[in-house]
Amino acid sequence: MQPSLFTERLILRPLTLDDAEGIQQQFPHWDVVRYLNALVPWPYPADGARTYLQEVALPAMARGEEWHWSIRLKSAPGQLIGNVSLMDEVDNNRGFWLGPQWQGQGLMSEASAAVTDYWFGVLKRPVMRVPKAAPNLGSRRISERTGMRLIRTDVGDFVEGTFPRDIWEMTRKEWLATHPL
Repeated sequence: MQPSLFTERLILRPLTLDDAEGIQQQFPHWDVVRYLNALVPWPYPADGARTYLQEVALPAMARGEEWHWSIRLKSAPGQLIGNVSLMDEVDNNRGFWLGPQWQGQGLMSEASAAVTDYWFGVLKRPVMRVPKAAPNLGSRRISERTGMRLIRTDVGDFVEGTFPRDIWEMTRKEWLATHPL
């Protein structure tokens, strides 16, 4: 069972089926989905969050292949404002989204650091790789601030279209040098 994680301003709770309504309210916004993998349906269907939880996220969590958390403010724990995830996949170990009204406040940097600590500290993974649409400058800045480095660029299909896809990397040793557990 994956634990809840806490940061200065956030509570990260493992996703449950009860999160479907909160996800459905926050997720289907162009500013949230435009740079996500093209597998995300757009326009987002009315049952998209429930279907995603039932068919993708919760089964992967049960198998121990993925770890998904809702993001909530400590000051308003009843409201889901985003999602952050870890995946045991080649070149795709962390992903996230945040509702538009909470972007630009450093909240995703906090959430990302907490799950990166989990990846390296609890799961003991040797490396983290994160793919991003190259035009997604906000996401790129999070990787840069945490010490990740760009290791290659290829092409990826995203909700908005086909773009260069950057793969960012950090090793456990590099993370622990600046974030002792």
